[in-house]
Amino acid sequence: MLQTTFGSAAPSDIPHLVRLLGLLFTQEPEFSPNAEKQSEALDAILHDRSRGRIFVAREAGKVVGMASLLYTISTAEGGKAALFEDFIVQPEYRRQGIGTRLLEYVIQQARAEGVLRITLLTDLQNDNAQDLYRKLGFVNSSMQAMRLKLQKSSSA
Repeated sequence: MLQTTFGSAAPSDIPHLVRLLGLLFTQEPEFSPNAEKQSEALDAILHDRSRGRIFVAREAGKVVGMASLLYTISTAEGGKAALFEDFIVQPEYRRQGIGTRLLEYVIQQARAEGVLRITLLTDLQNDNAQDLYRKLGFVNSSMQAMRLKLQKSSSA
């Protein structure tokens, strides 16, 4: 049995993270994979810890799972809050507890960094994910998620 380790992603992990995001975004109807966009965003997060953190699960040094926290300031909480995003474990490594332990690690790291609240969005039909989140203390919110997609301006 391999030993799973958890830690922060490094810039050298970006190709592996892009592949995981490609898998994730093919499973989510609102998103589609775009390696260039994902690589740019990952690079921005990894080079500025004030934006957020990307955490990984590794088996024998190989990235097999990832999760990200993006930071903001909550006026309701009076301090640092995080949006939990991009949670995925490679299919052949699922059902081994890696996702649960990765999420526990992320929560531990968030507490250590002074995060007061973690918010996440989950697909309504993803009962397994929702069960995991509830098991680790997340609760349903009466807030409704809404989106406004803005396009990048083509004129600079």
